Amino acid sequence: MVFDIKKIRADFPILKRKVNGYNFVYLDNAATSQKPIQVIDSISDYYKNYNSNIHRGVHSVSQEATDAYEGARIKIQNHFNVKKSHEIILTSGTTHSINLVANGFLEILDEKDEIIISGLEHHSNIVPWQMMAARNGVKIKIIPIDENGDLNLNIYDSLLNSKTKLVFVNHVSNALGTVNPIKEIINKAHNVGAAVLVDGAQASAHFKPDLQELDVDFYTTSAHKLCGPTGIGMLYGKEKWLQKMPPYQGGGEMISEVTFEKTTYAELPHKFEAGTPNISGAIAFGVAIDYLNELGLENIHKYESSLLDYATEKLKSITNLKIYGESENKTSVISFNIEGIHAYDIGTLLDKFGVAVRTGQHCAQPIMDHFGISGTVRASLAFYNTKEEIDILFSSLKRAISMLS
Repeated sequence: MVFDIKKIRADFPILKRKVNGYNFVYLDNAATSQKPIQVIDSISDYYKNYNSNIHRGVHSVSQEATDAYEGARIKIQNHFNVKKSHEIILTSGTTHSINLVANGFLEILDEKDEIIISGLEHHSNIVPWQMMAARNGVKIKIIPIDENGDLNLNIYDSLLNSKTKLVFVNHVSNALGTVNPIKEIINKAHNVGAAVLVDGAQASAHFKPDLQELDVDFYTTSAHKLCGPTGIGMLYGKEKWLQKMPPYQGGGEMISEVTFEKTTYAELPHKFEAGTPNISGAIAFGVAIDYLNELGLENIHKYESSLLDYATEKLKSITNLKIYGESENKTSVISFNIEGIHAYDIGTLLDKFGVAVRTGQHCAQPIMDHFGISGTVRASLAFYNTKEEIDILFSSLKRAISMLS
């Protein structure tokens, strides 16, 4: 298909607004993506026309809602090339998914076991494992990063041993944009009998992971990172692991039979989906996947790569600007600082010119500690951004620097 950027931008109502009197330039896509009208309308359509609880009603509208909800699960299954639909657990997002797995392994592992976390992780893929380790005594080991923001795989090799039971790594770093060699990481973990969880929240907006080809044990993402709504996400888990893990929450839907003496649990995926779910969110997640596939993830990746190259060249021409995370394999994220100027001050002034970027630690304090900085300015690009918007970022940044120098 022809990648018609004007037509694409017309699908996103928020891009037409002004902020502080300027055209809105949204460069905070790693935090959350904007939503096309097709996704927005799908939420409204659900509540207008077939709002009902699912799985439990015999009436027609309940069945319509159930079909749409389960249809979204099938879309997610097909998009990520998952073998069985019940290996897709619908959650509230990546953080929920990771906590679900951590809770599942709480009783499986003990003080004899070790787990490995990468040095590029978001806090949501650090804190749950620390909480688990505090309760069962598991030892946590860390894969360090180098000055380009790449993982040191030689040290990873040295950390792996027969005690290693789980490895956790993000597919793409939210703070630096580094794309990790997860296939290699997975293969090496499997060679010592360890399972692998990959946090795909930042990756799934930029390319389409093939989970069967990767042979990953767990993979998770959040819909709001790929043009879907907030409050909905998915956890893929191999059936053998999901069967071993106890339920994360108790309540309706996740049970088979309840008496005051004993409760038996439902089959997958409902075993992990207690309570009334985010029905409209799941449906809209499926619509977002349809939208991205219509554009083509390969087209999106190619276009975003051109934006990244253009933006990197422009920003590197600014005196005293340092970019953090210069891996040869990265997505469209640029984290930077201006010498002598706090990132927060830069971000605040850019906002005055209508440019939205993220400042701070990006929920990745260990990365900032590695570089010896308090935080960065992060410009994260999406397929609906343009080179003209990068030019606006460039001119606004130079204007902000002159005001703060």
